[in-house]
Amino acid sequence: MDFSLNEEQRAWQMKARKFAQEEIRPISLARDQISDPRETWDWEIIRKGSKLGFRTLAVPKEWGGHGTDFVTQALVMAELARADSAISKAFSQNWKWSHLISAVCNEEQKKRFLPQFVADDTFVLGKGITEPNAGSDNRMPPEDNPKAGLRLRAERRGDEWILNGEKCFIANASVGKLFFIDARSNPNVGIKEGTTMFMVPRDTPGFRIGKVFNKSGWRFYQNAEMIFENARVPHANVVGETGGNTKHDKSERTGGDLFGDLELAANAVGVCEAACESAMQHAKTCTQGGKPLVEQQTIQLKLSRMHMLTEALRSLVMRVAWEHDQRMHSANGGLAVNYSTDVIQEVTQINMDIHGGTGYVMDASADKLVRDGIIWTHLAGDSVLRMKVVRRLIK
Repeated sequence: MDFSLNEEQRAWQMKARKFAQEEIRPISLARDQISDPRETWDWEIIRKGSKLGFRTLAVPKEWGGHGTDFVTQALVMAELARADSAISKAFSQNWKWSHLISAVCNEEQKKRFLPQFVADDTFVLGKGITEPNAGSDNRMPPEDNPKAGLRLRAERRGDEWILNGEKCFIANASVGKLFFIDARSNPNVGIKEGTTMFMVPRDTPGFRIGKVFNKSGWRFYQNAEMIFENARVPHANVVGETGGNTKHDKSERTGGDLFGDLELAANAVGVCEAACESAMQHAKTCTQGGKPLVEQQTIQLKLSRMHMLTEALRSLVMRVAWEHDQRMHSANGGLAVNYSTDVIQEVTQINMDIHGGTGYVMDASADKLVRDGIIWTHLAGDSVLRMKVVRRLIK
C-alpha cells in the first residue's frame, strides 16, 4: 500500500498550509474571543479561501469545481485545522453537501444550484436534521415507531410543500444560502419511510433563522435554529422521491455521510498537530528546576505520547481516505472518527498540562485547543451512538 503523495495532492497540501499560516492563524484567536456568537464569522477569510478553491474542492470538474480525491481533501482539512479547526470545518462542510447535489439531485436541480454555488464565494451550504426533541434517534431510530425522530412537518399543497416546525444546532444555518432539509411527509410511519428531503434556499417564504448558539469551542463555525412557519417549498425542490429520503443512504455513504466520518477525523489530525507544536515550543522555552522542561523525563514522556497518538490517528485517517478513493468502504471511517474523539481530547489536555498554570490562565491558544477538542464528544451523534459502528463489522 503506497501512501506517497502525487504532485496534485502535494500542491493542494502546500497551498492549504500557506493559507493556514498566512491568513487563518493571524485571525484565529481574535475570532474565537468575540463574545457575540453572531459576530464570530468572518466573510473575508471565506472569500479568500474560496478564491483558492477551498470551498469548491469537492465539486466535480464538469460542474466547475476541482473534483479532488478523498486523500487530497483529508490533507487540506488537516492543514487548515492546524491553524483553526472551526475555520477548516466552515470550508469542508460545503464539500459534503455540494457532493450530495452532484450525486443524488436531478439534472434540473444541478443546473439550478451548482453553477450558483461555484460562482459565488459567499455561497455556503448546510443540512437541517437535528430538532429540539430529535437528535441521535434520527440516525438509528427505533424500528416502526412513528413517534421517534424528527417532527418537522411537510404537507403537499398542489405544486408546493408547506413546512412547519423547527431545527436546532444546524451548522452554517446563520450564514448559509442553501440547505438540505429532512421533514416528515408522512407522520404515520417511521422516519425511514416517512421522511422527504427538500432543498430550501435561504429566501424561502416562511423560513427564518432564530437563535445562534453560544458554544465553548468551534466559535467561528456557527450553529443556529431554523424556524419554518408555513414555509413554501416548490415540489421541484424535492430530492429524489417523496418519502424516499433513506434511499439516498447509499449515495450519501459514498460522499456525504461517509465523508462526514473522514472529515471529523482529518480535522482532528490538524488540531493534534497544533497541540504537539504548542507543547514542544513551550517545553523548549520554559525553564523549571534549573533546566528546560523538554529535558525533564516526565515532560518527554508526555510529548512522546502526544506524537504517538497523533501519528497513529494520521495513519488511520490516510488509510480511510485511500480506501474511500478505492471504493473500499468499510467500518474504518466510523472507527476513525471514534478514535479521533479519544485522541484529540487526550492530546489537547496533555498540551494544557504541559503548559501548567499558564495554560489555564494565560495561554489562550492552549485553552482554545481544549475547547475545540471537546466538540468531538457530540459530533455526528454522541460518543455512545457512534460506537454502534460495530454493526458494520458484524454484517
